[in-house]
Amino acid sequence: HYKQKHNNNEMTIKRMMTRSNRHHYSFMNFLGLLLLGLGHSFPVITRNANAPVAKTIIATFQRKQQQPSNKELYSVLKNKKDENTIVDNFFRENEDLINDFCQSTNNFWKQLVIEPVRDYVQIQPAGTSKRDILSKLVAPPEVPGIPRPVWLTILGSVPTALGWYGYYKFSVEEELYQYELLNEKKVSGCGGYGTLFPFVYGVIIGFPMQLLHIPGGGTILNAAALWILLGQVNLYRRVNELCFSEEDVKKELGLEEPPLYGWWALLPPPLDVVVGLRQVHFLSEFWRIKRGDSYEKDIVAEILFPFISSKRFTLKEFVTQPSRWFWFTKDTKDLDLF
Repeated sequence: HYKQKHNNNEMTIKRMMTRSNRHHYSFMNFLGLLLLGLGHSFPVITRNANAPVAKTIIATFQRKQQQPSNKELYSVLKNKKDENTIVDNFFRENEDLINDFCQSTNNFWKQLVIEPVRDYVQIQPAGTSKRDILSKLVAPPEVPGIPRPVWLTILGSVPTALGWYGYYKFSVEEELYQYELLNEKKVSGCGGYGTLFPFVYGVIIGFPMQLLHIPGGGTILNAAALWILLGQVNLYRRVNELCFSEEDVKKELGLEEPPLYGWWALLPPPLDVVVGLRQVHFLSEFWRIKRGDSYEKDIVAEILFPFISSKRFTLKEFVTQPSRWFWFTKDTKDLDLF
C-alpha cells in the first residue's frame, strides 16, 4: 500500500506499519466475502435487515481509504493503553451492522433447535431459580444474569468433562444478549443460539465426515472452532466494556483498567485458561452487583488461585510474580528473569 522512501531511522517501524495494514485489510476483505457467501446461502439471516447484512458489511469495508495511517498504527504499538483501539473503533463505527448481523444470526440458529430445548432455556427474570448449588447449575438463563463464580463453574465442568461448560457458554452469551436488548443497546454478540450452535452443528457434521474421509469435514471442523474462538474473544471484550463502563461496578471492584486481555484467548494452554477463568470471575461479579446480591468470597478465585481475581497483569508480570500463582506462593518474591 505504501511506497515511499524512508529515512534509515524510520524504515523498520514503517515496514511494520505497511505489513500490518496489508494483513488487516486482507483479513477484512476475506471476512466480507465469507459473509457475502453466508448471506446468499442463508437468506433467512438477512431477511429482517433493510439490505443483506453481509453485502452492507462489504460495502463498509470498501469505503474509500478509511485505513488508519502509519502514525495511528504506530501509536497503537507504542502506547499500551491503545492496544484495543482498532477493535473498539470498528464496533463503534459499525454498531448498526453488527447489531443486525448478531440478531439475525441468533434468530436463524434458534429456529434449528427443537422446541422442548427452546422452552427450557427461555430467558427468565432474575431470581426465578433457587439459590442452592444444583438449581444454579441447571437453571435457565436470567436477566440480569445468574452469578456463577469460578468454584461453581469448576464444580459443574470437571465432573461432566466440560459438558456443563457448554451450557454455561450458552447461558452467559444469551444473558448478555438479552441484557443488551432489555436496556435498548445495540447487541454486539450473537447470543447463546448464535454463538454455541454453529459450533455444535459444525462438530456434529464435520467430525463424522472427517472420520469417514469425506472431503470438507476438516474444513467444517476448523470453521466451527474458529467461530467459537472468535466468540470467546468477543466475550472478553464485552466483559471489559461492562465492568469498566458502568461506574457502580467499576467502583465496587476497584478497577483502574479493564480486567481482561482478550487476545490471551489466542495463546496456548494454560494461558488461555488463565484469561478464561478471569472472565468467569469478573462476569460473575458484574451480575452479582447488578442484581444487588451480597458479596460472598470465591475461595478458588480469591484465595487458592489469586491470579483469577487480581488486577490485570501482563505476561511478563504473570511469569515473574509467583505471588499471583497459588495460595502457597503468595509470599514469594518476584523473579528477576528479564
